[in-house]
Amino acid sequence: MGRAGFTWKLEDHPKLTKGKSLLWLFWGEATPDQYNCIHVAQTPTMDSLKNGAPEKWRLVKAHGKAVGLPTDDDMGNSVVGHNTLGAGRIYAQGAKLVDIALETGKICEGEGFKYIRESFETGTLHLIGLLSDGGVHSRLDQLQLLLKGTSANGAKRIRVHFLTDGRDVLDGSSVGFVQTLESDLAALREKGVDAYIASERMGCPGAWRSAIQFKSAVEAVKKLRENANDQFVPPFVVTNDDGKAVGPIVDGDAVVTFNFRADRMVMIAKALEYEGFGKFDRFRFPKIRYAGMLQYDGELKLPSHYLVSPPEIERTSGEYLVHNAVRTFACSETVKFGHVTFFWNGARPKMKSLEIAEKARDAILSGKFDQVRVNLPNSDMVGHTGDIEATVVSCKAADEAVKMILDAASRDKKGSLALDKSGNIQILTSHTLQPVPLAIGGPGLALGVGFRSDVPEGGLGNVAAAVMNLHGFVAPSDYEPTLIEVVDV
Repeated sequence: MGRAGFTWKLEDHPKLTKGKSLLWLFWGEATPDQYNCIHVAQTPTMDSLKNGAPEKWRLVKAHGKAVGLPTDDDMGNSVVGHNTLGAGRIYAQGAKLVDIALETGKICEGEGFKYIRESFETGTLHLIGLLSDGGVHSRLDQLQLLLKGTSANGAKRIRVHFLTDGRDVLDGSSVGFVQTLESDLAALREKGVDAYIASERMGCPGAWRSAIQFKSAVEAVKKLRENANDQFVPPFVVTNDDGKAVGPIVDGDAVVTFNFRADRMVMIAKALEYEGFGKFDRFRFPKIRYAGMLQYDGELKLPSHYLVSPPEIERTSGEYLVHNAVRTFACSETVKFGHVTFFWNGARPKMKSLEIAEKARDAILSGKFDQVRVNLPNSDMVGHTGDIEATVVSCKAADEAVKMILDAASRDKKGSLALDKSGNIQILTSHTLQPVPLAIGGPGLALGVGFRSDVPEGGLGNVAAAVMNLHGFVAPSDYEPTLIEVVDV
């Protein structure tokens, strides 16, 4: 690691022997009512963890500053949560890094900005992303600062291609967001900047031909919302009096995707950057200068240019455990697999919860792994739809999956640590500020192991040290304090 005296070797725990652990990432804790689908659903397995051994159950913070976000009013999400879980320390994450770069002006000084600025003299700057103040994928105030910074640093022609939200903010809020953006762009036009909204969901060149055409974005959103909520507003394009799109992406233009969260942006980043992309017809592939707000995939180096450098997370708990011969199995839905692999390391209600549980069961009983890490995201993802009945079904299915996994762990005599990480399903369609439960137990758990009482404000960053303890190791000294202790009995 380039530091004097560094070693991957972890110190043996003075009271815990090298054991095995089971982790699953699940749901959060909120006030029980008729809209709390976890409360409404039959979840006897999860209920037993809380009620059967309350001393082995506690809440941890999964939002705000506890996961490296700017304030405690910022909702947690899968990416920042898994980053914090795996890192064992609290790093400034996407939104906070972007805030700092925008507020200091450093965003306009980096190599990524210099790259796109080469198109400002003769081309158009296109900004693509989620128009929302939800703070989960993007924030409106960051877009406003980006518009101010780019126009002050040479951008003469700007077009915004936005996506409406409705998942992390109230349905119907899109109209207000578009009106605010229109006002901001009008102010730029008064200063001589050619700035307009171009489209919704339609940044790809040529695709506007199949979209609904309007003369203004406000008119479009109001009209299209008559038959759809914000999540499902159909694609539209803004055209001029001649019926031509006001902002097609053409050769020589610059494009920035302004979301700070990676998972949705990876999809469009590939379409913008990969010449051989073939998932859908792009009609043509213009020669553009593209940069992301951040680099969305460090393994793929995607995109190759970005405005804000990602957090430099090093010495993750996963790396330490691998170097200390702890064999790990990780499993989730395809769309969430990155959360238990990539992010951890640096609408069918049931979805695949049963299949995930079966894979985890088989991994446990195989005896090949020392740690089994599972994400059951079905209730989270179905919860985003706002369908209460479907979400209740998804919660019940997830609970049944947990029972299968726990039954296997009991047969294998493993100590287990259960982490319930997502707070989405209590407030349908939105992430929350709610804490999440953490439970430890199982036949392999050593006598005297319990939660410490002197870490009352513990969060996801404290979990890695506890996992290392359960594997028989002491966590590195700069990790967040462990949540567990061993008392003599």
